[in-house]
Amino acid sequence: MDRNSDLIRFYGILDRLREKAGGVRTLADCSGRMNWPRRGVYFFFEDGETRSDTGTGARVVRVGTHALKENSNTKLWTRLRAHRGTGKSGGGNHRGSIFRLIVGTAIVDREPGRVIATWGEGSSADGTTREGELALENRVSETIGAMKILWLGIDDEPHAESKRGFIERNAIALLSNYERASLDPPSANWLGRHCNRDRVRPSGLWNWRHVDERHDPQFLDALDDMIESEGAV
Repeated sequence: MDRNSDLIRFYGILDRLREKAGGVRTLADCSGRMNWPRRGVYFFFEDGETRSDTGTGARVVRVGTHALKENSNTKLWTRLRAHRGTGKSGGGNHRGSIFRLIVGTAIVDREPGRVIATWGEGSSADGTTREGELALENRVSETIGAMKILWLGIDDEPHAESKRGFIERNAIALLSNYERASLDPPSANWLGRHCNRDRVRPSGLWNWRHVDERHDPQFLDALDDMIESEGAV
């Protein structure tokens, strides 16, 4: 298995998806009024994070999906909105988005003046606690909202072995630099280097599940076919 060649092919497939979708979108500019597919897989890109070994252009910094548990009703936009945060106030709920949670820990490490003792504590919080966390929630919304996204609509049923789960799992495994040769490593200034999750920093991704796995090259054929059959929007 040649990971470098598979990465080159992966980014070539994403280039086709980008063309079909009309380009990437800044998450902060997205809204529920857009014509979202019900379910899908999404890819995040971050300013300053570029490829260095497999070509040119932006490198993927996070891969995600949703509704992998049976009977889940979560829609694609609902998941992305949870990551983005509340549009009007700039706040958000890091207890409802692991992505927000870990970005917040990285911001606190890089900007120590933002330490919030309650960050990540419990599955819910009262109004006083949420008010004390608002400044950091705002900072997280600003950070994630500035990222670019690309998505592929795949409207299969919620299940751990869904096509969406197959693509997510293998894309993360392919992109991850965790305990292997580093390809397209993060920049020296990548915020994720400050994250407290020990799999985020070495993987170069805002993911920690599947970063220690090896990818199945056949997922690239599946991804290629899905772009043709499922559509980008």
